[in-house]
Amino acid sequence: MTVISRFAPSPTGHMHIGSVRTALITWLFVRSQGGQYILRIDDTDLERSKEEYTESIKRDLTWLGLNWDRYEHQRGREAVYQAALDKLKADSRLYPCYETADELGLKRKSLLSRGLPPIYDRAALSLTEEQIAKYEAEGRKPHWRFKLNHEPIEWTDLVRGPVSFHGKDMSDPVLVREDGTPLYHICSVVDDIEYGVNHVIRGEDHVSNTAFHIQMIEALGGEVPTYAHLALLAGEDGGKLSKRVGSLGVADLRVNGIDPRAICSVMARLGSSDPIELFTDMDDIVKQFDISKFSRSATKFSMDEIERLNVKLVHEKSYDEVKNRLEEIGVANDVDEFFWQVAQPNLTRISDIKEWVRVAKGPVDSIIDDEDKDFLRQAAELLPSGEWNNDTWMNWANAVKEKTGRKGKGLFMPLRKALTGMEHGPELNQLLQVIGYDRAKERLLG
Repeated sequence: MTVISRFAPSPTGHMHIGSVRTALITWLFVRSQGGQYILRIDDTDLERSKEEYTESIKRDLTWLGLNWDRYEHQRGREAVYQAALDKLKADSRLYPCYETADELGLKRKSLLSRGLPPIYDRAALSLTEEQIAKYEAEGRKPHWRFKLNHEPIEWTDLVRGPVSFHGKDMSDPVLVREDGTPLYHICSVVDDIEYGVNHVIRGEDHVSNTAFHIQMIEALGGEVPTYAHLALLAGEDGGKLSKRVGSLGVADLRVNGIDPRAICSVMARLGSSDPIELFTDMDDIVKQFDISKFSRSATKFSMDEIERLNVKLVHEKSYDEVKNRLEEIGVANDVDEFFWQVAQPNLTRISDIKEWVRVAKGPVDSIIDDEDKDFLRQAAELLPSGEWNNDTWMNWANAVKEKTGRKGKGLFMPLRKALTGMEHGPELNQLLQVIGYDRAKERLLG
């Protein structure tokens, strides 16, 4: 059997870190099984779905390296969904309900106040033709519910293990709104059947939906897929993920200089028994992927892990690998291969090099203490002319040491502070070559 799975985002917003995890783990599972990965845009919400979000999702997936084998979307498939709904009606598995939202809210409130679960009472099944006619004369339009069989619903989850529900403990789900538009449940189930999806990987917040979907698939004559429900992401303290981190978008990460390989390396292992490590090739992640290693326990997420791996990647990048990024951030004319190698060990993100361009080429506010002014004047007089190389700094520093008698920190720190306006940074034997004679002399003299 060829494994077929799908990532099915709704284009009502940009991809965030939680959806990245679902998309990635689904992709890794499919690729590890030699299967087919479907990108399905669930865009039946005509009011909120936007083409710009669809394009954003595709762009983000491509940037992350998650290619798809088949592309589908739900818009325009209304006739297919209606055919499925008609079958359910003919088989008495779909029934009209005329309660208003306020009436359903009162029922729910009443049940909860009595300590009972808020399960729909199926009152609509007892309506007479006269009652229905009266409601319709009032202008009420029905919503339609799927009639669950009151029997066990069980499956073996690839992450959670054995899962069990019972139809009598659940409310019949609404499949069609009052305006006649189909809801998520029916569209998703029909598409999974038609596209031959046999593995569904999604968040644990869909577990109860899966119970609905299993009965719906069976009612429509489809094959029930294998399911895997991933634990949701939690904050570092194990509590709810903060809104700021939870809504972290892929576009934000890209703009802020995070390497997609850092994101994939973390999200591929987060919540599993395998340690997080850096992968520079997606094929290596695929080879080691095993969905059975994922835990059903809360998965703590921190941007620190991604930042840590991102630093390692930045420190390993060649000049050729970063030239396009240097263009994007507007420093390509200031940074050649030598300058990149000088600044690289001090970067956490590629964009940080803009600060070292400023330090090397100005303007900088030299730090010159009163007691160092004469020392720095003498150092400026000893600056060597001609072409500078890796020996220039040490030869010059030795000459200054001999002339002034200073040594150690008393020698090197005033020079660094005057030359860079900082107390730390790249090795001066290399940075000095980028600063150059004229700028160095100007800064030493204040």
